[in-house]
Amino acid sequence: MDLWKAVIWLVVLSIDSRCVLCEEARYDNYRVYQVTAKTNQHLATLDQLKFSSDSYIYLESGHKVGDKFNIVVAPHKLSDFVETLETEGMCGRLLSTNLQELIDEEKNRIKSKRNNQVFDWNEFHDLDAIHGWLDKLATEYKQVEVIEAGRSYENRTLKGVKVSYKSGNPGIFIEGGIHAREWISPATVTYILNQLLVSEDPSVRKIAENYDWYIFPSVNPDGYAYSHRRDRLWRKTRTPYSGGCYGADPNRNWDFYWAEKGASHRCTSESFAGPYPFSESETKGLSEYLDSLKGKIQAYIAFHSYSQLLLFPYGHTTEHTPNHKDLSEIAKATRYGTKYRYGNVYDAIYPASGGSGEWAYGVQNIKIVYTYELRPAGGWVGFVLPPEQIVPTGEETLDSLVTLVEETEQRGYFKV
Repeated sequence: MDLWKAVIWLVVLSIDSRCVLCEEARYDNYRVYQVTAKTNQHLATLDQLKFSSDSYIYLESGHKVGDKFNIVVAPHKLSDFVETLETEGMCGRLLSTNLQELIDEEKNRIKSKRNNQVFDWNEFHDLDAIHGWLDKLATEYKQVEVIEAGRSYENRTLKGVKVSYKSGNPGIFIEGGIHAREWISPATVTYILNQLLVSEDPSVRKIAENYDWYIFPSVNPDGYAYSHRRDRLWRKTRTPYSGGCYGADPNRNWDFYWAEKGASHRCTSESFAGPYPFSESETKGLSEYLDSLKGKIQAYIAFHSYSQLLLFPYGHTTEHTPNHKDLSEIAKATRYGTKYRYGNVYDAIYPASGGSGEWAYGVQNIKIVYTYELRPAGGWVGFVLPPEQIVPTGEETLDSLVTLVEETEQRGYFKV
């Protein structure tokens, strides 16, 4: 009888465990604060706080005196957070008392449009819809070929497309969605891809037809799927690690000055670099695919959100790249109506090493490497961007991309 009781309890525990795993993360009564670092001590305290607990989520981080930090605080950490601010003489501006309300509003907008079977840019699409659309493009356009760069930990494909109008073109690689919660990134990448095929604008047609485009809307497919199904603010991969911890930051996991700056060795941290370089199936597969194209790819462009920045290497050091002046001048010319700031990663945003663009530059010798931090410029709603912003973001980013390619051409970087 005792044996049967034990079996029954094991079954119950198993069911409970599965239920826990399938529960959706909620942010009821999570508060959002904006804190300005007025001294170097404030910067140090806020940086230390960031890595002290996974109950703090930094939506926006500063790196110099005067910068603002937008921080999500779990209810059980509220008293500790307020006490830290008071002890350090920092003022926190309360932006929201309940983050879940904003997430629910977004979810309701998506549900209201879910019956629409057309792939358009009036909503944020999930991974299955994006992959289905890529497959459909390959059947409709002879210039489009579906490509794969390996599999994710949960065995999803890293699916992209190659767009080629003629042989002998130099290659441009576009990466989207490396951070799961940045939904505007895959949306913008798919918008650009569509325009390369359908636009009649002469400047768009020129870059579409004179370059081979390798376009991957979501290079973190497990994380992106998880952000739609379980946790809207999920950033990392979904690789399981010890202690019930999941995922590494796929933009800190590349083998170029890995984990030296702006990364954590704590698995619970959002910037966890992984236990070793290329520990993640996604980064390993993508790097191997890029390595197979070595010499072909002459520009690497990644899309993130948010802050409206146009960034280029390096992020691991204050030292400038040999072609820093060109990268800076191209970025300056590339800015458009919406205000964007530009600069090398270390100076313009914060120190960060082990990123995909850094690896592309330092290991693959791709000398034109940029990372777009898309809309909005700031504010705590940055990752949960209204879908009405997709088309305007896509339009301005495509205009910027055209200029970027033209400016790069003029400096003789693209070789046939």
